Amino acid sequence: MQIGIIGCGRWGSLIAWYLHSLGHPVTLYGRPGSKSLEQLKSTRNNGLLTLPEEVVLTDSLQAVTAADTLILSIPSQQLRALLDTLRPLELRNRAVVLCMKGLEAETGRRLSEIAKEGLPPSNTVAVWLGPGHVQDFYAGIPNCMVIDSDDEQTKERLITAFSGPLIRFYYGNDLIGNEIGAAAKNVFGIAAGILDGLKLSSLKGALMSRGTREIARLIEAMGGNSQSAYGLCHLGDYEATLFSPHSHNRRYGESLVTGKPFEKLAEGHATARALHNLAARYEVELPVCEAVYRVLYQGADAGRAVSGLFDRALKEE
Repeated sequence: MQIGIIGCGRWGSLIAWYLHSLGHPVTLYGRPGSKSLEQLKSTRNNGLLTLPEEVVLTDSLQAVTAADTLILSIPSQQLRALLDTLRPLELRNRAVVLCMKGLEAETGRRLSEIAKEGLPPSNTVAVWLGPGHVQDFYAGIPNCMVIDSDDEQTKERLITAFSGPLIRFYYGNDLIGNEIGAAAKNVFGIAAGILDGLKLSSLKGALMSRGTREIARLIEAMGGNSQSAYGLCHLGDYEATLFSPHSHNRRYGESLVTGKPFEKLAEGHATARALHNLAARYEVELPVCEAVYRVLYQGADAGRAVSGLFDRALKEE
């Protein structure tokens, strides 16, 4: 399978390394002038992993989109702009895989919805979701992930081509639930980091229980399967997001309490805004997500907002 990957950050580079290890020819794209791309070109190393010489590095969209399978691994809020950039290329008959976890902040739109609207109809769209960190995969620590798509043939072809000893892929069967769940877990990662900063890590069990239940309600209200909240894309990703030292969202939440600077991308920041809008639209209570939203967008005290969740009056869930 000819693979083109757009986005040469930590995940894009890991995907290039992984798929090359399975025998696929891979081209990895970075924007002209990208510091990440220049570092890879000069050293083949990004501080986390080393790319084999056979992985082609390019800043040409024409070169990377010549592949029959395109993987997009960029910040979720940049997806619409990328699709606008790709439009003049008039891509046809590609499988486009979104290895991204997020929702459009302003609208709450799922990324697969945006991609389907922004690509010619002959292309198929899939999502690659689930737990895992670059550092663990590169160290040879295996994990399980999910590929989902409305196109069953594309889903089966991708799972067959991408599965290996390091990553076992499961068949997703609920795009709504899997995408909402994958995006929302980053918001709970921020909440978990706040608890860590407050030295209240013991409350993470309650956070996980309550968080999964509220996201199940939202998924159901949006037309998905509520049970998806308990699968790999949400609850199954909690260990990697709420506990791992590699989790950007957890570390970002902790920084809100400790005051230590944190400059990495935390996708949960934009997702909290999207979930706030979706909660109002679908009239679903999302107490944890709302607490994080108040901290990030309304200046609420992080400690009071999140720890206060566990002082609420008892009621049946």
